[in-house]
Amino acid sequence: MAKVPKSMGMLIILLIIGSVFGTFIGGMLKDFLPFLSYSQSIGLNPTTLDLAAIVVTLGMTLKLNIATIIGFFIALFIYSRL
Repeated sequence: MAKVPKSMGMLIILLIIGSVFGTFIGGMLKDFLPFLSYSQSIGLNPTTLDLAAIVVTLGMTLKLNIATIIGFFIALFIYSRL
């Protein structure tokens, strides 16, 4: 099997997929394993910069839970195997 060249873009895509997949699985299993749904939000609240001609709004929030972190590690494992 041919090796895929590792790139930062591939890592970011895999981490996003891993976090979405982990959050999805954590939501499905929260009744059986409630510790998977414990979460903490990290990020910047939306901030608006009004320059009269242009209005820019910036913000980003990451909601981390145990299942999301497991998804991150699975994505890193897959990335290391490429």
